Amino acid sequence: MKKWVFPGEILSNPSDIHSSMSKIEFRALLEGTGAVHMEKAVDRCLEASSLSREDQRRTWVAQDRANSSFRLAGNVYSNRDRIASILGVERDKVPRLILSAMEGPVPPQDISIPGLYRTVEPDDLPIPTYYEGDGGPYITSGIFHAVRKGRGNLSFHRMMYLGGGRFAIRVVPRHLRALMDEALSSGQELRVCVSIGCDIASLISASCSARYGMDEFEIASSLHRSATGEPLRTIYEDGLRAPEGSEIILYGRIGKETASEGPFVDITGTVDNTGMEGQPVFTVDTAYAREDPIMHVLLPGGLEHYLLMGLPKEPAILSSVSKVVPKVHAVRLTEGGCCWLHGIVSITSQKSGDGKNAAMAAFTGHPSMKRVMIVDDDIDIFDDEEVEWALATRFQAGRDLVVVEGARGSTLDPSLAEDGTTSKMGIDATMPFGDRSGFRRVKV
Repeated sequence: MKKWVFPGEILSNPSDIHSSMSKIEFRALLEGTGAVHMEKAVDRCLEASSLSREDQRRTWVAQDRANSSFRLAGNVYSNRDRIASILGVERDKVPRLILSAMEGPVPPQDISIPGLYRTVEPDDLPIPTYYEGDGGPYITSGIFHAVRKGRGNLSFHRMMYLGGGRFAIRVVPRHLRALMDEALSSGQELRVCVSIGCDIASLISASCSARYGMDEFEIASSLHRSATGEPLRTIYEDGLRAPEGSEIILYGRIGKETASEGPFVDITGTVDNTGMEGQPVFTVDTAYAREDPIMHVLLPGGLEHYLLMGLPKEPAILSSVSKVVPKVHAVRLTEGGCCWLHGIVSITSQKSGDGKNAAMAAFTGHPSMKRVMIVDDDIDIFDDEEVEWALATRFQAGRDLVVVEGARGSTLDPSLAEDGTTSKMGIDATMPFGDRSGFRRVKV
């Protein structure tokens, strides 16, 4: 088994890094946002997820019952307003900020691993079991970094622990899969770094839909600079990166071995069995944890899962709709639609039909979405009552409904047809042109 060795200077004093700790670092956020520190230790098996479900907007921290050298933390990024505040913008500006970071990437600043990290055994990690019936304990908050022939990729993948430093990982046919296939076709394993307990800039970037070959760490660095004035600092080893301040870092490889993965609860809160036919195995060569490490307990099918997976898709919707309607004010993938399947976009219409065109463009920006509502800019899309009021007073199904049959749908949608297609519904709830006085809400 390979031992990963870091070249360069190693900080000898753990306090050296605390003095430069970024305000958006995972641990700094927990210390600065009033997280509830539980008095009693929490069982990683089912109890931790139950604690998250009790109040998903409450961030909590607790000692791990089975291994007191670790702590657990949940619901860290489960509030849209909190995420916006960390990034230094209002909530409706987050998609535009992410889009700007994607268009203006910034190289991260590479550093050697600080001295506050120590090696640990993978079997000692406090890996949660979230639901009865899960295939095993899972890491849900790990972001993977892989590089091959100059092409880098940062992405999320759920990780079912098999024991002995081996994880079955769910990898769909996107960028990491392409890098894996390329390595395996050359008779090589793909080297990978997994970071757990990360800053919001890195987590958002890991879910962005960047072009193949673009290293999403450059998006994270741009977001980090917007929030702090400084680029993201990344722990660098032989081409692989982990965000500075990551609580746990796993270095290893993905080879030819496969294993059954799941069943597991995914974003819709329903059981996903798609990994049972066999998924790639990630083998850990070296595991590092910082002092008093914290496992990020990311509840599957919960608000934190919704936002970290869905919010980074909103910039693509914004970009797509902006190509057909010049004035796009806000975009939201809704919590009721798992921040994945349902969306709302507010625009300023300039001519008849703009609402319908905006709906079709929104589907292009996020193909997994199956219902989108277009509203005027006087509607607060983050207020569900206002959105429903627009639907009640400005929409007629015979005139304003667009239905697309047989479109490609999200594999996460349990209602998909057997061939994987779905029906998509665009709702134009904007005011018709002409005299609009009868459609405006009277302000008291």
